[in-house]
Order: sequence, then C-alpha cells, then structure tokens
Amino acid sequence: MIFVDRADAGRRLAEKLARYAAEHPIVLGLTRGGVPVAAEVARSLGAELDAVVVRKIGAPGFPEYAVGAIAEGGETWLRREALRELGLGNDEVQALAEEQAAELARRVRLFRRDRPPPELAGRTVIVVDDGVATGATAHAAARSARRRGASRVILAAPVIAADSEPELRADFDEVVAVELPETFFAVGQFYARFEQVPDAEVLAALAARGPTAGAAGGGPAVEDHRERLRIRVRDVWGRASGLEADLVVPRGARGLVLFVHGSGSTRASPRNRFVASALQRTGLATLLFDLLTDDEAREDEATAELRFDLDLLTGRVLEATRAIRDLPRACGLRLGYFGSSTGAAAALAAAAELPGSVGAVVSRGGRADLVAPEVLEQVRAPTLLVIGGRDEVVLKLNRAVLGHLAAGELAVVPGAAHLFEEPGALDAVTRLAAGWFARHLDAGAEVAPAAPA
Repeated sequence: MIFVDRADAGRRLAEKLARYAAEHPIVLGLTRGGVPVAAEVARSLGAELDAVVVRKIGAPGFPEYAVGAIAEGGETWLRREALRELGLGNDEVQALAEEQAAELARRVRLFRRDRPPPELAGRTVIVVDDGVATGATAHAAARSARRRGASRVILAAPVIAADSEPELRADFDEVVAVELPETFFAVGQFYARFEQVPDAEVLAALAARGPTAGAAGGGPAVEDHRERLRIRVRDVWGRASGLEADLVVPRGARGLVLFVHGSGSTRASPRNRFVASALQRTGLATLLFDLLTDDEAREDEATAELRFDLDLLTGRVLEATRAIRDLPRACGLRLGYFGSSTGAAAALAAAAELPGSVGAVVSRGGRADLVAPEVLEQVRAPTLLVIGGRDEVVLKLNRAVLGHLAAGELAVVPGAAHLFEEPGALDAVTRLAAGWFARHLDAGAEVAPAAPA
C-alpha cells in the first residue's frame, strides 16, 4: 500500500485503533514526522494529542545509521548488535548520547514552550510515528512513557518493518500497523509524498491539540512532468530497435540523474525507483531506462552474456545520454549518473568518455573493478562509491580502485549487505546520493543540446 501523505496514513491508521477510543488514550506523536500522523489519529479517536521528543543516536561518521535513541527525560535505548558490529565501547556511546542530548533539549524547548509534559500516570498511551524501520526512537519513547507511569503503551504506525516487530513487542503492550512489509528499504518508499515536516507544522498541530486537533497535511502536490520514452538503438544483431525509458522532471528541476541498473534488472528496479523518487523530491529529474532491448533481454543462451557485456552496456548509457540532449525538458539540466552493481561500471566507463558532460557519479554496490584502471583515470566527475559494510568482497574491490579516480570518495553503510535490503539501509544510500548530487551538480556539467547533423 502507498499512502498519499502523512494525513492519509493517519486516517488509515486510525481505523486500526478505533477500539481504543473508549479508553480515552493520549496520543503522542514522535517528532517530527509522527506528529501529523498522530494528529489524524487523535482527531478520529477524540483523544488528547501531544508530542514526544526523541533523537536518534547515529554511528560515528555515519549519523544515518542508528545505534540507539534518546528521549526527553533522558531515557535511552541502544542497539547492542550494532554497537558490537561497530566496536563501540561505553565511553564512545556515552559521548554520542551527550551530543544528541544537547539537540534534544533544544527541541524540547522549541516544541513544549512553557507547557509541562503531559501527565501519563495510569493512562493508555499510543505512540505514533510515520513509519518504523529499526524502531530505535520508538523504543526510547516507550521507555520514557513507562518511566512517567503509563499503564499501557501501544505503538502505532502506518508501516512497520516486519523484521522489527518482534523486538518492538518487548517494549510495547501492542504493536499496530496498517502494513507489515517483509521488504523494507525506508519509510519514504510507502508514501507518494514524504517531504520533511517543518517545525512550524509540528507547532501548529500541537497548538490545536485535543479532541479537535487537526493534521497539517501540507499543501497540494505540484505535478511532475512524466514521460515514457523510447531511445532508438541498434540491437546486437544490427536491427533498428529501442530501449524503454521513464523520464520524470520536477517543476524547477536543477539537475538530471540517469539511473544505470545492474545485471538482471530493468528500469522497474524497486531499489532504483525508490532512490529516484527521493531525488525527485529534492528537485532532480530522473531517467530510468532499460539497457537491453526486449529481444536482447530474453533469458536464453544467445543473450545471457549480454547483461555482463560492459562495452555494450556502456554504449547504451552513451546512447541514452545523447537521446536526452534532444529533449527540451532536459536540455540545460546538469547531468549525473547513478549506477548499481555492473551498471555502475558502465556509468563510470561512460563518464570517462564524456568528461565535460557528466557532473557527478554515485555508485551503489558498484563493480568499479570491472573498469580498466586507465579508463577510471579518465573519469573527471566527482564519484561517490557507496558500499554496504557487510559486502566485504565488493568493499575490498572498491577500495582497491579508489586511487584511480581523480575525485573519488568511499562511503560505507554499516550493517548493509550488497542489495541494501536491511531496514534503513537504502534510505542511507538515498541521503548520501542526494547530498552528493546537490553538492556537485550545482557546479556540474549541463546536458548540452545535440549538435546539428
């Protein structure tokens, strides 16, 4: 299920919580994203609305990877497995918690103003978030509510990663979700609109707290331009053919990212579509396209090796790049490549052939080692190699080739394997990619119009 926005998700979640209305619960929204959802729940149940301020404790050098969380009042929850994996001792964890405690105190002052925390003693408390991946902040919120005397504590969210539910039940009397997906990249994949919630929206919802509390659901969505394309190519048998492609251009787009998927995948790759949707929300246009024609993509002995033919795949990236130069909506946008697995190798090889046209490259679990060192040395675009911490073989291969890139950096996502299927892992990739493109495409290469024939 895809929710339209947090208000829609809150209304759907409220249906699952109707049986609690008779208990006159208090609904606590996790700041910030959980508050608009909680506002809809509180309105539906005729319940009091308030917030619980929680801060994630991130890994050193990689704040997106949660090793725990701290809630107002000082209650802390830690992911022991993550701490062991990163080799963090008590002193290091304490220092990380203290860093977040200062920001936590600032946010408590911002959201509470002169109001005291709500009285929870003897009450049923429903803790609401917009989605739960690892549940670090939810655990901390539950412990804070218990310390303040809550008789029952229920966790409610529109979507909760199925793998996280058993551990969540250790701190909550009940866990309620609209969806419990087995495959969970990040919360944003389950929303059509998932903008950051500004402080003003939280304050507005809390100002109207109580049975009539309303959700600040945001204004009307600005429609993106969406276009299905067919990129003309010659297939491996020399026949005229085409590659299917999907172009999305947000209003006021400031750059264009071409997605180059790995072997065995297509433009419908859920991972790349998730990242593409997130980049679109930051103002970047995206092009997802098939690297093989329909006939080439057949699963038979004659075509099986084409998925690994780096020269062919690189040629297709170049063809796609040339094709978008003719499109009025894309002309003039700064250009970047986002490649995955073998597709990342093709993206890098193409960038080497277009040193003045590609402004930035991001590789997710990429096989940069498949590109000859002398070719890598011709890549002038700033390149970010994102590898999962558990993807040990590919991590070693990427470290070995990093020195051949003129402007290359390596980012390791702790706890992630090659496909970044772990809760929150692909969200971390998205944040890294968005930051890299924002940093480099602002001064990067533009998609120039095609020269006259």
